[in-house]
Amino acid sequence: MIHKLLPVLCLMALFTSPALYLFAPPPARAEGMKVVTPTRDIARGEVIGDGDVVLGTASTTALSGNVLTSLAAVRGMEARRPLRAGEVISATDVRHPVVVTKGQTVTMTFDAPGVSLTAMGRAMAEGGVGDTVIVQNPASYRMVNAVVTGAGTVRAAGPAAPAGQNQITALK
Repeated sequence: MIHKLLPVLCLMALFTSPALYLFAPPPARAEGMKVVTPTRDIARGEVIGDGDVVLGTASTTALSGNVLTSLAAVRGMEARRPLRAGEVISATDVRHPVVVTKGQTVTMTFDAPGVSLTAMGRAMAEGGVGDTVIVQNPASYRMVNAVVTGAGTVRAAGPAAPAGQNQITALK
């Protein structure tokens, strides 16, 4: 009985399958997204200038979530790794240029209403303007979170030591 139905089933499959494709929705198209790409190869540690990058278009299916889409977000940044011309730049590929190096003596300031304190400290990590680094007070060996404000200067943001200490105590 099956051997008599087999040709009928094959014909049904042959003629009904294309009909399904006629009414099926078209496959989703990968929309283009504006992304930042280098115009030339950029070496690790090199600061990115205006003419070094352009906006290009890339398929959204081939992109990760942290790609840069603005030229302003890249200008003045430093390459963390070698960047190839035409390659999409992600947020992890660039950083602020390092102005405080690990082990460097830095001027640490703390400002509160009516009070401004200044102390010397030792940076425990490198960072660029706007980055948060841990600074050690060499007299007390206390660790303080600080935001880099310029070359060799940081603004104390709070203690990195055990909870319960206030910022002024951490600077002593």
